[in-house]
Amino acid sequence: MTALTLSTAAAPGLRADAIVIGVAKGAASRSQALVVAPGAEAVDKAYDGRLAGVLETLGASGAEGEVTKLPAPAGFKAPVVVAVGLGPEPEKDAGFDAEALRRAAGAAARALAGAKKAAFALPLTEAADAGVVGEGVLLGAYSFDAYKESGKDAKAKNGKAPLAEAALLGGKPRDKAYKAAVERAAAVAEELNRARDLVNTPPNDLNPEAFAAVAQVAAKEHGIKVQVLDEKALTKGGYGGILGVGAGSAAGPRLVKLSYTSSKAKKSLAFVGKGITYDSGGISLKPAGHNETMKCDMAGAAAVFAAVVAAARLGLEVNVTGWLALAENMPSGSATRPGDVLRMYSGKTVEVLNTDAEGRLVLADALWAASQEKPDAIIDVATLTGAMMVALGSRTYGVMANDDAFRTAVYEAAEEVGEPAWPMPLPEHLRKGMDSATADIANMGERMGGGLVAGLFLREFVGEGIAWAHLDIAGPAYNEGGPFGYTPKGGTGTAVRTLVRVAELAAAGDLG
Repeated sequence: MTALTLSTAAAPGLRADAIVIGVAKGAASRSQALVVAPGAEAVDKAYDGRLAGVLETLGASGAEGEVTKLPAPAGFKAPVVVAVGLGPEPEKDAGFDAEALRRAAGAAARALAGAKKAAFALPLTEAADAGVVGEGVLLGAYSFDAYKESGKDAKAKNGKAPLAEAALLGGKPRDKAYKAAVERAAAVAEELNRARDLVNTPPNDLNPEAFAAVAQVAAKEHGIKVQVLDEKALTKGGYGGILGVGAGSAAGPRLVKLSYTSSKAKKSLAFVGKGITYDSGGISLKPAGHNETMKCDMAGAAAVFAAVVAAARLGLEVNVTGWLALAENMPSGSATRPGDVLRMYSGKTVEVLNTDAEGRLVLADALWAASQEKPDAIIDVATLTGAMMVALGSRTYGVMANDDAFRTAVYEAAEEVGEPAWPMPLPEHLRKGMDSATADIANMGERMGGGLVAGLFLREFVGEGIAWAHLDIAGPAYNEGGPFGYTPKGGTGTAVRTLVRVAELAAAGDLG
């Protein structure tokens, strides 16, 4: 993990491998096409005020995430200046958008793989900016190397280790607000990167039992109470959804409960995560070309796990319980068949029309279990439907809820932390499509609006009077394209920051 420090040092005299500065596209009112962002005044002065012109000559435009390297001016102890694009220059006195700073810091950190130390001279006008830049650095420097020959040496692609240290210039090391902002950034980013590691781990090494073991170790380290229900306990408890999905695998399912409690808490939250450690589709087998990334189908559980640990590390004054519904969905002679009926933990029966609609089955059991404790609110997180990707693309997740105000609160929390989300409806007319002549409900309904149908199914298993939101992260949970901003290729850790922010708001009494 990259080390974060706050520094009041001047850029010219700081010993580092590089100085990172921000540049932006000049506003329409300016004659300059490129402007140097605040924080880099000393660097610009060393170029006699001509830094923007030099960078333009090198092809820099200020576009978001664009990285341009050039030799540092005479007298600097760092040999290289790295200019990273922030996008359009904000209106006068507006300041740069937090997400623009976060993405720029991430792009620069990734470009500096192999460096021991870099100084970030990006705009820091207040303590919150230090947290945003620090978070971007830590997320952007991430790499997953456990299965590479050089992994033991923490080396990334091309043999380059992640950036070892980042000094945030303009920060105030003795200021409590700045220190707290950086400490928060480190806790959240470390746990988010742990979620990324889990998503990226091959399914032969991360089955339900192995995931549960990881959770047990972390819980012990951070004072979180943990309970793991194995096949025997699940059978005794009547968790028909989780058992039905895991029936076809040699690796048995698990339900993991993580409980973080605060003596000062006035609110309680339950986070529920879909944890299908590998999804073949079961008997309703996925077609060729749709299996290769299905190790990511436990990204919801990874996000919930990371968020609970982050809440504990931050000492938030709210009770947070995480439920990890873990199973491997495989075809075999013992697998659940299309047409089978499962009796869920709630007592309802479900006719399984498609075994590849398995996530809603494990979530249903976990949602009902969470509801029995009567928390103030429940949020489930799942890579649930391809339909949501069709609707919102690969970078935005959908937010559904049984309460409009709560849905808005969760959506606004997501936007605040830089996780693109969009409020989605739960149209009542789609519920009829899940009517079953055999059981209380079927696990499939109308094809059109499939993501909304899944949300309606889950709503059936939320306790009465409890505010509930469903995050379908099927699109952004796993990045199959190239890295951008602070987002790597592979597991992204989507929804961790939203959950943590919701927990912070609940602790402060500001969650609706």
